[in-house]
Amino acid sequence: MATQKQQKEFIEKIAPLIREEAKKRGYLVASPIIAQAICESGWGLSTLASKYHNYFGLKCGSSWKGASVNMATKEEYTAGTLTSIRDNFRAYSDMKAGVAGYFDFIQYSRYANLKTASTPREYLERIKADGYATSSTYVNTNMNIVTNYNLTVYDDFTAAAVATPTPAPAATTDNSKYKAGKNYVTTVNLYVRKAPNGAKKTLKELTADGRKHAYADKQGKAILKKNTTITCNRAELETNGDIWLQIPSGWICAKQGKETYVK
Repeated sequence: MATQKQQKEFIEKIAPLIREEAKKRGYLVASPIIAQAICESGWGLSTLASKYHNYFGLKCGSSWKGASVNMATKEEYTAGTLTSIRDNFRAYSDMKAGVAGYFDFIQYSRYANLKTASTPREYLERIKADGYATSSTYVNTNMNIVTNYNLTVYDDFTAAAVATPTPAPAATTDNSKYKAGKNYVTTVNLYVRKAPNGAKKTLKELTADGRKHAYADKQGKAILKKNTTITCNRAELETNGDIWLQIPSGWICAKQGKETYVK
């Protein structure tokens, strides 16, 4: 997992390039694309990103004539089940070329509807429906990134420049057994929160799938049921030792003191 310094540096480098390219090519939002770069490249730390400047997991396809690299990856052809495959990915000379390469990629006719998407969620829902990604949590994962790192400031194309936004408060990165992209099971009923140890969410604030596996307490706050399979988008370790997991619907406490609530 990237440190807060690495996260800040990555946003500072790639966000202006994405904003500039999005504006030049006639798109209405940049924030969901910045989130995609963060999500797909692991903050620019993946081998595909750091060595080959492919920040969006772009596969070659039959039309690609440039440099490429064959690498292992995972696809979610069936919801909740990850399949390991190898495929050929596009390779670029630098970050600027990698960002331009993304916009070249979405010139395929099936992505034409992206140009009229006026909100981050609309953009992400459309690109997911267009077949860009197989992950069942792709939209919510990227929307969480947009929200947590205040990326919508980059959607104002009228500003001459944009200062790097301050991320939403977060705990320190967790190096425990909980890993992004992995599935786990709750062992008790758990409140779903807006941030680690933050305000409790209401049932209607959860994703549609989340609501299927939760119920509301007397105050309308959402409680995720015991024995629910969840997908970890991110794991955070607080200074007191508690571990929190970000799931598509919000945050749940996985470990508190000597008690473990998610296995």
